[in-house]
Amino acid sequence: MLEDRLLILRFKYGSSDALQRIYEKYRLYLLKLAVALLNDVSVAEDVVHDVFLRFAQSSSQLKAKGSLKSYLRTCVINSVRNKARASRIRSAEDLNEIALIIANTDSPDSWVILKEESIRLSNALAQLPFEQREAIALHLHGDMKFKEIAESQNISIKTVQSRYSYGLEKLRSILNHEVEKCGR
Repeated sequence: MLEDRLLILRFKYGSSDALQRIYEKYRLYLLKLAVALLNDVSVAEDVVHDVFLRFAQSSSQLKAKGSLKSYLRTCVINSVRNKARASRIRSAEDLNEIALIIANTDSPDSWVILKEESIRLSNALAQLPFEQREAIALHLHGDMKFKEIAESQNISIKTVQSRYSYGLEKLRSILNHEVEKCGR
């Protein structure tokens, strides 16, 4: 938190090194969140780059009072919502790219298993309504509490909890149905 405050201060006074450090520190976190919400790696990358571009252009007006991570996360979430509203994105992701983002293992066998599981989970997530997928992604990938999600979406905590719960139920159902199909 202290490092972020110093980075923001240096950034506001024109330090490109500070901007680069902020980008390096939060890029992967924001990319994972955007991919989880959009289910499309290339669009997620565009969203994260656009967020950082707008962030870089706003140095003089920047008034991030809370956590820098939360500020950038909110920017990504809002950008994703705008894209989803504009084009109702439900395309399939480039699974090889997302597997590379997620996988941090040296064992080829573990990597293959992780990749297969990531594919199954990503495909199942893509079948959920956007609101449910968003609640799950923000809670699990965005490290947001239900209260934070509710405040960011201007809805009740109960609604967020319901979307999360129904989404997990639907994921279980989808994944169990796949297992049953494979067992036949």
